[in-house]
Amino acid sequence: MTTTPAPTAPKSPAPPSRSVLRDPAFLRLWAGTTASGLATWALPFVLGLAVLHRDLGAAGLGLVLAARTAGFLVAVAVGGVLADRHSRRAVVLWSALAAATAAPLLAVGLGHSLALMTAAAALAGAGQGACRPAFQALTAEIVTPERRQQANAAMTVAVRSSTLAGPTLTALLAAFLDVRTLLLGIGALWLAAGLVPGRGTARATASRSPEELPDPSSDAPPAAGPRAGFRAEFLEGIREARRHPWFLAGLGALVAVIALGYSATGVALPLISRDRYGTEWVLAAAMTAYTVGALGGALVIARLRPRSPGWAAFAGLGAYGVAPLSLMLPVHPAVVVAAYAVAGIGIELFNVPWFTATQREVAPDKLARVSSLDFLVSYGLAPVGLALIAPAIERFGVTPVLAACAAACFLVPAAAALVPTARHFGRTDPATRD
Repeated sequence: MTTTPAPTAPKSPAPPSRSVLRDPAFLRLWAGTTASGLATWALPFVLGLAVLHRDLGAAGLGLVLAARTAGFLVAVAVGGVLADRHSRRAVVLWSALAAATAAPLLAVGLGHSLALMTAAAALAGAGQGACRPAFQALTAEIVTPERRQQANAAMTVAVRSSTLAGPTLTALLAAFLDVRTLLLGIGALWLAAGLVPGRGTARATASRSPEELPDPSSDAPPAAGPRAGFRAEFLEGIREARRHPWFLAGLGALVAVIALGYSATGVALPLISRDRYGTEWVLAAAMTAYTVGALGGALVIARLRPRSPGWAAFAGLGAYGVAPLSLMLPVHPAVVVAAYAVAGIGIELFNVPWFTATQREVAPDKLARVSSLDFLVSYGLAPVGLALIAPAIERFGVTPVLAACAAACFLVPAAAALVPTARHFGRTDPATRD
């Protein structure tokens, strides 16, 4: 006797993913990132106030800021290794405590010891550099894959807001507080950056589908035995980066835009604002428009899911070319301001998918080291570009240099988009992994 099989109950749709902005663990991480961003952007402004008050000379300011940059570049590589070796939360804590310790040392040295201030600035830069890859990797631990783009966009909003709020709040507080007190306030912000974030968990990795998990044969950490040295582990991170052609292509595009585009506009914009337009307003308005545009770009990309995210990201990065292009031509100042707003939008249309893809594609135990390579390129090449662009402008003139830099900003990201795996920032289309 045959029986009719009982009808199967239809599968209920999966509940919608809760917004990352309602996740207390992520909100703590976001608050810590915001505090570190405020401290980072406030410090140069406070040191500039010290120059105005004649507590620090112009040459001393340059030395102190250079020491901070050097400390950052050394520590960002070391921090990447440490964040893959140990708890990312612990690396954030100790890095922030180092930066917090530097603040009172800067206050003590102000007006008394330039050597102490230089050493303290190097310590502050080291704390800032060591925590960056740890923050990036901690985001991947705390946030599940389907919400990471939204999380990275929120992190970008925190960073961009800090670039506006840090100097602005410092200027307001400077009306009531002296420079040493402001330096101690920066130390308090770093304390908050270290103490507020919570501990990462394994749930983000555990929720990945089998296709998203890295190949165990190549990415699994060793089960036993002594660990390799710092140099060997850093080289492991480089080897991991080389496994991803889209990542190498992205770094190459970043080199062109940062070392050429950023540097050319950084040198040329003040000159053109003064000589062509006869006012500092164009300089201030363009830089503000860039930051506001970046905030808008982050809000857009938090929900936008392009069919070809890599191609869309490289198009956004290439949009920075409109900034040097606008400075080449005798246009109305509003055109320059609008061009900088477009450049700001584009840079975040690149950054957010870039960070999200790195967190998705890179082996979790090497994520901090690969992220440190990104930060080394992003922060390390800017001074090099500035050092080369200024003599080039003096020798060849501002217009030819801007033309070459604009062409590089357009063409190099376009060439990077042609690299295999660049279309989707990964070996396969992320939409096929659901």
